[in-house]
Amino acid sequence: MTAVTRGIPLRRRPRLGFLGAGWIGRMRIQAAAVSDIAEICAIADSAEQALAEAAQIAPGAALLSNLDQLLASELDGLVIATPSALHANQAIAALTAGTAVFCQKPVGRSANEVGEVIHAARQADRRLASDFVYRFTQGMQAIRDLIRRGDLGRIYAAELCFHNSYGPDKPWYYNAALSGGGCMIDLGTHLVDLALWPLDFPPMRQVSSHLFRNGRRFRPPEREHVEDFGSADLELEGDIAVHLTCSWGQPLGCDALIRAIYHGDRGAAEFRNLDGSFFDFSAEHYERREHHRLCGPPEDWSGRALLDWIQSLAVSGRFSANAGEILRVAEIIDAIYGRAFCAQF
Repeated sequence: MTAVTRGIPLRRRPRLGFLGAGWIGRMRIQAAAVSDIAEICAIADSAEQALAEAAQIAPGAALLSNLDQLLASELDGLVIATPSALHANQAIAALTAGTAVFCQKPVGRSANEVGEVIHAARQADRRLASDFVYRFTQGMQAIRDLIRRGDLGRIYAAELCFHNSYGPDKPWYYNAALSGGGCMIDLGTHLVDLALWPLDFPPMRQVSSHLFRNGRRFRPPEREHVEDFGSADLELEGDIAVHLTCSWGQPLGCDALIRAIYHGDRGAAEFRNLDGSFFDFSAEHYERREHHRLCGPPEDWSGRALLDWIQSLAVSGRFSANAGEILRVAEIIDAIYGRAFCAQF
């Protein structure tokens, strides 16, 4: 049985292609393969070793070398896990060809690039999603439910951080022309999304920021350099104050520090990683001196954003207005970097 959208039959197990078979790409291939809710038809990468490793995960997939070959494979959806500088053009090419897209963040190096991708998705009437993966943890789902039910009262402040003691291992991350920025676009993108998504994306009033490189103030744009520490303060409509910080390669005493706490006039809720882990999280609900654990590890959450997109394709591959949330996040990242504000601010 098939669902029909805009005259195009969509399979209950959508036909997927994967562009990019590095570590993140293989994780996404693994998530799709284990779930068995999609048919992994083809994988493309220019690196033979990466393709060979991906083939072990999805042995029935065709192994290809480029995007054009993927788009000739009659796909329902394409998963993009390539370097950031390639995302926008690759997503636009796929969408223009009538293929839905799931793209690793950032979808573009600037809000302008992201806007072009969303325009292509709207014109083609194809579904676009980004890997805002932390939304799909049990902890953030539980905290969003608390906020929506009013259990915390009126939210008036949020504090978020994402510090990674290692930093990326690919040279292009440190070239602003290729990456769009440093830790703020890499890690801060997740923080901005987690600040806005539980609150249903209230309008932004004001943004201020401080960026550092090697312990000294850093003022972009610099095409060959990026920040390794950043902080930002956001003022949201409704007098909501948000403070966020992120960094690469800082002394933490552990691998990572990831935290989001939401303050309401009737309580608070916190999402945090445990023992420096990138994968283990807990969520707590605080009421005066009492606290209640909402959830904790173990939990396999890393592929849920992708699986949510796949499930949506099985029903309809059409454009969703939720794609606009990707642009809202990109606009705030632009503002943090001192790039032009969008009109909706």
